[in-house]
Amino acid sequence: MVSQLPLGCSFDLLGPAKCVTALEADHAGSRLVAGGNDYMCHLYDFGGLKSDGRSFRSFEVTEGHPVVAVRIAPRTCLHFDILHVQPTDPPVTLNSQTSWSPTGDAFLVVTSYSQAKLYNRDGKELGELPKGDMYIRDLKNTKGHVTNCTGGCWHPTDKTAALTCSEDGTLRVWDVTEVQQKTVIKPQLARPGRVSVTGCSYSADGRLIAAGLADGTLQLWDVRGKFGQSAAIGLVPVPKAQMVARQAWTYASAPGQIVRAAHQPSSDITCVRFSLNSQNMVSRGGDGTLKLWDLRSFKAPVRSADGLPCNHGTTQCCYGPGEKYILTGTSAEAKDRNGSLVVLHADSLDVLAEIAVDGSVVGVQWHPGINQIFAGCGGRTGGCVRTFYDPKLSTKGAVVAASRAPRTINTDFMQLAAPTIYNPNALPMYRDESMPGRPVGKKRRLELEAEKRKYQPAGSSMAKGVGTGGRLGATGGTLLTAHVLAQQGGLANFKEEDARAAFLQHADKEDVFSRFTAAYEKTQGPTVFAAEEEDEEDAGE
Repeated sequence: MVSQLPLGCSFDLLGPAKCVTALEADHAGSRLVAGGNDYMCHLYDFGGLKSDGRSFRSFEVTEGHPVVAVRIAPRTCLHFDILHVQPTDPPVTLNSQTSWSPTGDAFLVVTSYSQAKLYNRDGKELGELPKGDMYIRDLKNTKGHVTNCTGGCWHPTDKTAALTCSEDGTLRVWDVTEVQQKTVIKPQLARPGRVSVTGCSYSADGRLIAAGLADGTLQLWDVRGKFGQSAAIGLVPVPKAQMVARQAWTYASAPGQIVRAAHQPSSDITCVRFSLNSQNMVSRGGDGTLKLWDLRSFKAPVRSADGLPCNHGTTQCCYGPGEKYILTGTSAEAKDRNGSLVVLHADSLDVLAEIAVDGSVVGVQWHPGINQIFAGCGGRTGGCVRTFYDPKLSTKGAVVAASRAPRTINTDFMQLAAPTIYNPNALPMYRDESMPGRPVGKKRRLELEAEKRKYQPAGSSMAKGVGTGGRLGATGGTLLTAHVLAQQGGLANFKEEDARAAFLQHADKEDVFSRFTAAYEKTQGPTVFAAEEEDEEDAGE
């Protein structure tokens, strides 16, 4: 039985900087979208993917928020009215869940922010679901989620419907063409308060909705026919002058089936998945268990598998092709330990295979068309989508991509050399060390002092005179200029020279100095000196 599993080879899709928490391939297996704790979504096209495993596009969904779910649209053409797109709110975190539409031409990305987003096949944003009013106490009367989303999925057959759940304790069904909600579902609680909805899913025929709560409760709703009642019933009519739109959505609360303490109350139910016949369901819990349920006798689990560590609130599980196997991942319990990809038998939940993977395994998918397993793994320092396949059992996808050599740079043509970037502040002479609050180390301080001494004139211990040490005439050579200045007395030290005596030595002499002062002899007035003042003591005598 183990020989039938496509686990012979592996191929890594690179790009994520942290753990990949959500992933999903489209129905044909030609494209895959993955998101994680690095707030990014990465798109991979197996038709052009090389052996280096690089994505053809990466984008940040909501700033500062990790991805929690991605889902793909059903198989029909979707139309989105861009006029209904809501403005982006301040930075947000992605919760890792992505979902392709049934058509495969669009996918839903749910982050840890209160607003999920819709993208087309190439990663262009088509719309953003509206945000509710956090100041309204009764959440059935607000138009969207008010706190972080925890999961979401697309309707399996209706191309216009999608489902999301949130920590505000509600599930909301959306009309993606009008970008507005159609139904608000509030789970039934054991006691008054608010309990987060940590996982949700549609059945394969779209008739049932399952939800897992943070208190370990599983609840099911049958959405066939007229589901719920108008949310406007019992409200006081709003005056027309206020121009407030009427609540057009419906509201439901009481589930058709409910199981209290399905998992430990202190742990989240991270994932719920239906079988194709909608008679069985599997749930993954933060208590380290995976449980199999029979919906025809929805009171206790049919089987339970223990010893599956789960430290991530979005750890997924899924059925394999033919529903013979169940796939899930485990978390690394310490830095020096790794998580694993676990394959269990669908009936007995016996472990058939367990493959160790670096970091934790969170997002998983077993694609039935190409028979390949995708595992989103990683940790704080890195992440990847590890693809498992068998050359004999698998087709297309990673089988073809792994054999393609990465594109090389053509060196036959002339290429411009990389420009050299000069950063003046990197040079010591341009560094501004006087900025307040910037400490200067001892080594750097000595370098600065040596740099200053280089441009300072020599001290008294060095040779005097300009020319050596910044003084003229002290070069020690026999330059003509130095000889002339020595004869004219120009090399005397001005600090030791009496300026008054040097000036009076030209008085009453016929020399070069008197030639310049002769022009003032006729116009020069008599010399007048200040009279000497007597001291006060002499004046008193």
